Amino acid sequence: MSASPILQRLPLGNQWPCIDPFLFCAHHNDAYPAGDGALGVQAVELEDRPMGSDFSGKDGFSMYHGDHVPGFPGHPHRGFETVTLVREGLIDHADSLGAAARFGGGDVQWVTAGAGIMHSEMFPLLHTDRSNPLELFQIWLNLPASQKMVPPHFTMLWNERIPRLQHTDAAGRQTTVTVVAGALAGAGAPLPPPPESWASQAEADVAIWTLRLQPGARWTLPRAAGAATRRMLYWFVGDALQLEGEDLGAHAALQVEAGRDLALVNTGGEVAELLLLQGRPLGEPVVQYGPFVMNTQQQIMQAMQDFRRTQFGGWPWDSQAPVHGATPRRFARHPGQTADEVPASA
Repeated sequence: MSASPILQRLPLGNQWPCIDPFLFCAHHNDAYPAGDGALGVQAVELEDRPMGSDFSGKDGFSMYHGDHVPGFPGHPHRGFETVTLVREGLIDHADSLGAAARFGGGDVQWVTAGAGIMHSEMFPLLHTDRSNPLELFQIWLNLPASQKMVPPHFTMLWNERIPRLQHTDAAGRQTTVTVVAGALAGAGAPLPPPPESWASQAEADVAIWTLRLQPGARWTLPRAAGAATRRMLYWFVGDALQLEGEDLGAHAALQVEAGRDLALVNTGGEVAELLLLQGRPLGEPVVQYGPFVMNTQQQIMQAMQDFRRTQFGGWPWDSQAPVHGATPRRFARHPGQTADEVPASA
């Protein structure tokens, strides 16, 4: 097989191009400064920003919709799932189910919005004596029409439990594959996705992996299991990379053939990192209005009416942007529970 496996090549921006069953992928990489002692940004750092909707990247960071603590105060979702992979830093979660969490440093939060949920995602600046870098992916995975109105569900995948494949090539160079969803031979058993997720269906062949190749490392990405699976590779770190002998040249989103093994070689002098998203397409109509993703315009109108009437259960927090204190403790408090879940090593 000599033809290029690259079916489409697109540039990376703030929001990365996706293919069905994925809707959206955002890569946030913010160099937040030292905090002000109240988990927020010092006032002098906020001058000349469009506060309330700051995606400027000024001085290396954005406030997004936060006005003191950066992040995304309470907002609704219906009809899809959010998968949030935190590579560095911490996120404070709160939602209309009464759930709360602080997670980061490799943790993944998976929220099935289903019939409707409100949640906030804030980025507390815990360190006052040094910078507070934050890097994350937020991925939106669509729900099938039959599951659009399932009860909302909140799942934490702690970094310590996420399976990883450590591959050493003939030259002794390592590739690490972190397996958030999907099965990969050699990585151990995958963690179960939320029960109503498209990813919970074996025939969906959903995979969410991150790949890290040392300089000079070689690894072959195995073909997908499903004949109908579609696959995107996002190369976002590194100075040189080959895919099936083809020099990629520049960071890009690559739709690649899913039905063949693909040889990756880090030909550069820096670590190379990629994100993989794959799955069998749902093949259903997608109608989106902001945070609502349904199958028809009528369903969108119903979502707006339901949210105005019920607020998807209301907001049980004193603030639209709750944060969880100055202690850098990772935890999750699930709906209706009083005891916190913590990572096994904590």
